[in-house]
Amino acid sequence: MTDILLIIILLGLVGGYAFAVAKRKKREANSTLTSTNIEQNKELEQLKKKHFMEYMQARTSKQVEGHLVDYSKYTLSIKEYILYALLAVIFFSFIGYLFYESIIAVIIIGALGLFFPKFQKKTLLEKRKEKLKLQFKEAIASLSSSLAAGRSIENSFIEVVSDLYLLYPDPDTFIIKEFEIINRRVENGETIENALLDFSIRSDVEDIQNFANVFITCKRTGGNLVEVIRRTSDILSEKIDIQQEVAVMIASKKFESRILSIAPLGMILLLKSTAEDYLAPMYNWSSGGPIIMTICLALVISAFILAQRIMDIKV
Repeated sequence: MTDILLIIILLGLVGGYAFAVAKRKKREANSTLTSTNIEQNKELEQLKKKHFMEYMQARTSKQVEGHLVDYSKYTLSIKEYILYALLAVIFFSFIGYLFYESIIAVIIIGALGLFFPKFQKKTLLEKRKEKLKLQFKEAIASLSSSLAAGRSIENSFIEVVSDLYLLYPDPDTFIIKEFEIINRRVENGETIENALLDFSIRSDVEDIQNFANVFITCKRTGGNLVEVIRRTSDILSEKIDIQQEVAVMIASKKFESRILSIAPLGMILLLKSTAEDYLAPMYNWSSGGPIIMTICLALVISAFILAQRIMDIKV
């Protein structure tokens, strides 16, 4: 009886051990299968992410390279043209009425406002170039720091974009788009010299063109590119700082000149509203009043133009 009991216990232990081994193997097989599935899912996600990034890069490349900006030209949108033309027509019509008090003069002088957007376009063009030059100053400072840290030229240009995003969060910033174009061209097999030269030509900014010429010459002749870019960055920064100091110094004088240009208009308007009979002869052709008013208007315009030219200081 004891022998039979021992045999039953032994068989139970053997069966339990076999069951435990089988269960452990099954759990290991499931674990291996699960880890394999996880790895496959990770690889699949990485592959999808890679394809998505390639698609976005290709799409961005097409969008960016398809909209290269020529900074030597400025095209007004329909909204901008209508806005500037409308404001100019209203202002010129007011001047025509103020100096001549004639409907014909109002129509003729007011029609001159339709040509104002053409002159305003030049002002907007210069402002855009000035903004690009200030942004380029920050880009060159970042490029100099990256090269000094030991990065290659290509990696330094890539790093510049990351630094510029910290300064200018807007992705449509001119300098960010331009450096992205340069990096995209380099990725497509074009030399960095050609990409930078194209940007300098389109920028129509003397400082950027000078930097591109120095960069290309140094790259081809094997000069100390790190030192050259550092010195170029310092010189460009000093020049822009001087320009900004000059602009701050003459800002108040510009404002005063504009006030003085508008002052005669205010005086005529004041006399018309308080002593209309006093100005009545100035609107009578028999007394030659409109001729005198024309001379006064010409003097006011000449003084305004002369003041603007005096304040336009080039560094």
